[in-house]
Amino acid sequence: MRKPLLLLVAIVLLVGGLFAIKEAQRAPKPQFAPSLTQPDAGPAVRNDAPGNPGATAQQSSSALPAFLPAEARQTIVLIQRGGPYPHRQDGGVFSNREQRLPERPRGYYREYTVDTPGAGNRGARRIVTGGNPPTGWFYTDDHYETFRSFEVPPAGSWQ
Repeated sequence: MRKPLLLLVAIVLLVGGLFAIKEAQRAPKPQFAPSLTQPDAGPAVRNDAPGNPGATAQQSSSALPAFLPAEARQTIVLIQRGGPYPHRQDGGVFSNREQRLPERPRGYYREYTVDTPGAGNRGARRIVTGGNPPTGWFYTDDHYETFRSFEVPPAGSWQ
């Protein structure tokens, strides 16, 4: 009686382990900003900034990329000025838990809200910066699922 029970437990554990391995293989692998870690842009990070490996779009040196919504411009102005920010979370540490951006020490990344017209909350759009002052700029419109790397011209030259 005891052997069939042990056999059943062993089979259940084996099947569960095989299922877990299969699911882990299907899980998306983190993709990083090509301008910082690799020459090829994966599906999670697109790099549309000129001068970066893997760049796919051209932009004027005095303009922001076309993929940024109009509301992002005001957020960038506030970041360059150092605030004040409309949301208390703005300027807070972005911990990169999803590991969609290159690994850096805690506090390297900061996040800022890009307002979404008509949203009753902060919405899903953010700009994440890296460094102080910012040297890396990333935009997400799907709450950190994907990022697009971009460059920001010096303050005042694009507004």
